[in-house]
Amino acid sequence: MTFSIYEGQEPNQIIFQFKANPPAVTFELTGETDNIFKIEREGLLYYTRTLDRETRSTHNLQVATLDANGAIVEGPVPITIEVKDVNDNRPTFLQSKYEASVRQNSRPGKPFLYVNATDLDDPATPNGQLSYQIVIQLPMINDVMYFQINNKTGAISLTREGSQELNPAKNPSYNLVISVKDMGGQSENSFSDTTSVDIIVTENIWKAPEPVEMVENSTDPHPIKITQVRWNDPGAQYSLVDKEKLPRFPFSIDQEGDIYVTQPLDREEKDAYVFYAVAKDEYRKPLSYPLEIHVKVEDINDNPPTCPSPVTVFEVQENERLGNSIGTLTAHDRDEENTANSLLNYRIVEQTPKLPMDGLFLIQTYAGMLQLAKQSLKKQDTPQYNLTIEVSDKDFKTLCFVQINVIDINDQIPIFEKSDYGNLTLAEDTNVGSTILTIQATDADEPFTGSSKILYHIIKGDSEGRLGVDTDPHTNTGYVIIKKPLDFETAAVSNIVFKAENPEPLVFGVTYNESSFAKFTLFVTDVNEAPEFSQYVFQAKVSEDVAIGTKVGNVTAKDPEGLDISYSLRGDTRGWLKIDHVTGEIFSVAPLDREAGSPYRVQVVATEVGGSSLSSVSQFYLILTDVNDNPPRLAKDYTDLFFCHPLSAPGSLIFEATDDDQHSFRGPHFTFSVASESLQNDWQVSKINGTHARLSTRHTDFEEREYVVLIRINDGGRPPLESIVSLPVTFCSCGEGSCFRPAGHQPGIPTVGMAVGILLTTLLVIGIILAVVFIRMKKDKGKDNVESAQASEVKPLRS
Repeated sequence: MTFSIYEGQEPNQIIFQFKANPPAVTFELTGETDNIFKIEREGLLYYTRTLDRETRSTHNLQVATLDANGAIVEGPVPITIEVKDVNDNRPTFLQSKYEASVRQNSRPGKPFLYVNATDLDDPATPNGQLSYQIVIQLPMINDVMYFQINNKTGAISLTREGSQELNPAKNPSYNLVISVKDMGGQSENSFSDTTSVDIIVTENIWKAPEPVEMVENSTDPHPIKITQVRWNDPGAQYSLVDKEKLPRFPFSIDQEGDIYVTQPLDREEKDAYVFYAVAKDEYRKPLSYPLEIHVKVEDINDNPPTCPSPVTVFEVQENERLGNSIGTLTAHDRDEENTANSLLNYRIVEQTPKLPMDGLFLIQTYAGMLQLAKQSLKKQDTPQYNLTIEVSDKDFKTLCFVQINVIDINDQIPIFEKSDYGNLTLAEDTNVGSTILTIQATDADEPFTGSSKILYHIIKGDSEGRLGVDTDPHTNTGYVIIKKPLDFETAAVSNIVFKAENPEPLVFGVTYNESSFAKFTLFVTDVNEAPEFSQYVFQAKVSEDVAIGTKVGNVTAKDPEGLDISYSLRGDTRGWLKIDHVTGEIFSVAPLDREAGSPYRVQVVATEVGGSSLSSVSQFYLILTDVNDNPPRLAKDYTDLFFCHPLSAPGSLIFEATDDDQHSFRGPHFTFSVASESLQNDWQVSKINGTHARLSTRHTDFEEREYVVLIRINDGGRPPLESIVSLPVTFCSCGEGSCFRPAGHQPGIPTVGMAVGILLTTLLVIGIILAVVFIRMKKDKGKDNVESAQASEVKPLRS
């Protein structure tokens, strides 16, 4: 026998009344009585204390009848007491406080923490069924929940907003208060408990690694791992993109995100590389922005010094003072500059001739500057010296050759052939590079030496550097050229002063005087110039839903002659914009539409008011930012969806939605549902991903015809837009996977009834014709004799 008793009831209640048959005179109770269950001699079974299911949920007892001697007459009979549960225990979290971390941009819905609670009540009843809920999120930003919890499992994960907006730089930590309720959370009388969850937001690990430094010409086996990138979740597909489009790209990446150099690098060939690492999902769509990888090639000393030329020629005056600089030998080393690999040492190893003595010259060890070391030179004794100079770095040595020519002393100054070259008038639009004047000075020192070579400098009247002078090395003629555009508005008249001087210093006691100076006056005439924009391209950015009349940008230009400017637009093909003719401010005059064209490009024309009405053109680019203003629609016309009739089991079809708005790199997130309640008994829609859904039948009882299923698609935007689309589905007879559909009537093709009518009419006409012919034949037979009639059977009829 089995009895059920709710726990917590008042004690001393009767469970059952047993009856004994003679010779039994009393009852005996044994088993798991726990001193709670008793039986009277008369067979009254009862309990003496309150039952507790959590202490023991089942009591197994035995009842037997005894005679007067205590011997068993009947039994023992097994008795089971089931203690039924009541909700007398509150749920309790296993921890009063939880700690967890979640990575920025983690996938929404992926659990990063489980909270757990227990309840001693029967889990098979609502008393022990627990429901979890987030009751507080701190901080709460813009009333948006960044976290969600599975109410049955206690799994905590990010919402879609949390995945996109969590930023440890702004809010590195969050606190959640989680509640748990029994009775499935559906009863006002349920018990509850709370716990606290501290969450640390960790940084998105998808970021560019530190720049890599690689030693050139490495002899280690390749490929060599040099760095790595990691997407936040496993399963990403990695690839490298060569930013510089090199003919030889010596890097690779594996599917763990490890980046390798595949062959030795040469710093002298290329000292640095920049490329991108890309992470894509299983559909080959980028998961995020590419990461820029920098590789610097470190130098080793693998290049010897090189001489600047086969022979380097210097000149020294015969009265040069001891210690004066003769010239600087500058050798080169292809190894990295400012390192020990390219630090050069200079040493004179031979002087030819050694007259009047050896060691006339010395060279600075690191600078390479040659100096006169022992005594002044005499040209008539030795006009030329040749030096062999050893140039070395820490591993290599090179011999360079220097020729030193002893020249006459510079004791004569350059003298202009005339001191005033008069006036010169030029238009301000004279071409840059034009030669506008020729000047000439002479020097009596030894020809073709630094003492007689003349250099011309403009020392006054040209602070903007609009003019320059080039010197003919053979004739010392100076050619004055225009280096920068002339400008009437800033320099209409310029008094230009030239100075002629030698590259070699003058001897002591000789100085330049007024003979080495000349002048001329430059008059610049005005040329009417077109207005000038402050920049070639102007750019502005606005939302596509700005109100008509909103200022979207402005341009500025000025006229070199100071005339007023009038602005106008050119190429406004959509009629979206207007410009203030005076200020250059640009306004919208019609609704803007990003999907129709962004950036929207127009030309701005600036025209001078008065004068020659010259104009110039600049570009104005209006970038339109997207708003959610396009409802979802089907990605294509679905006219070929069918099920084979009759259905043997419920089936499904897949369709795709899209819209014309701009989406993030994660793509759209549409939701789908059956739009009509009357269709929900026959059809159901389930989401596959953000763009695809599955239309399924709920049963198999469909007629052989076309059904039009109305689907509601919501884009989840801000604000959300939705539309109801029609999806035609045909149930038809099939053969070899194809649908045989009844042919509909097409214009120009008769129906079956029409075809039968035409056939009967044709037969009737043929019958009438045959009848007429037959009657005429009978008339002819009456006129002829029997022989003719017989002959007519074998001869053709004649008319």
